[in-house]
Amino acid sequence: MTAPGFEEFLARGRAAAEDLQRDRIHLWMPGPDVFDRATGTTTPGPPLVDYYTGGARVKPVAAASGEEVDAAERQITLTDFEVSVPWSTTVTERPLPGAVLDVLDSPDTRMVGLRLWVTSVEFNSTATAWRIRAEVRS
Repeated sequence: MTAPGFEEFLARGRAAAEDLQRDRIHLWMPGPDVFDRATGTTTPGPPLVDYYTGGARVKPVAAASGEEVDAAERQITLTDFEVSVPWSTTVTERPLPGAVLDVLDSPDTRMVGLRLWVTSVEFNSTATAWRIRAEVRS
C-alpha cells in the first residue's frame, strides 16, 4: 500500500524529469553489419526494430569507467552514459544490449551525432523516467 499523496508526488517527479529531457534520440536495433568492399568499411545494418524516437536526457555517468579495450584490432575507450526517456513511453519490445542510440538533436550541439550502444535497460514502477545505460566507443 502506498502513502496518501504518493501518486501525485510521483506524477510531479515524472513531469520534472520530462522537463529535463531536452535532447532528441533515435533508439533502434541494427540488422547484421554491412561491409562495403569499395571503401573497406563496415556499418550497422538497417534497423530491425525501431524502439523509440523522441525526447530524452543524455548525460555522461559521473563515475564513467573510461575503460580501454581492444576492438577490431584497435584500442578504444568506453565511456558510460545514462539516457532518460519519458516514463510514459510505450514499450512494445524491450530494447536489448547492442541496440544503437543516436542523438539527433540537443541544446548542446556537441552531442548531435553521438552514437551510443545500449548496455542495459532499467524498468521500475516508481521511477521518474525510463533509464537506459549506454556507452560511446571512441
